[in-house]
Amino acid sequence: MKQQHRARRLALQCICCLDVQGQKAAGMVELFLSDSREPDETIQTARRLTECAFGKLNELDAMLARHARHWELARLALVDRNILRLAAYEMSAEGVPHGVAITEALKLAKEFSTLESPRFVNGVLDSLAKQLEKDRKGTKE
Repeated sequence: MKQQHRARRLALQCICCLDVQGQKAAGMVELFLSDSREPDETIQTARRLTECAFGKLNELDAMLARHARHWELARLALVDRNILRLAAYEMSAEGVPHGVAITEALKLAKEFSTLESPRFVNGVLDSLAKQLEKDRKGTKE
């Protein structure tokens, strides 16, 4: 489980870099990953999370905008916005249990953001998790 968290940490840092500099920073992100001294499996997981989450930014942002009430995603702190994106991607596309994705997002918020961030991140992701669960149940019926 620690390796998975380490992969998320790397992916978050990569997504933040890409969020600021765009796709032109892809080479820099790859260099960052290869210089990370993490096991190959962790690097591969981080690379996959980065590519997949960054590749679905529009979809993730639309999803998150419905749950970050009274907040424009573009105005959120860089780190918070990308923690939300990473967790939303994992919950919606990777099938990561919602509780696990939220717990991991809170760990990242505590590690990389402000004291208020975990509470905000938890609120947005909890709302998203409820919607995803409702949608999943609606699909089964």
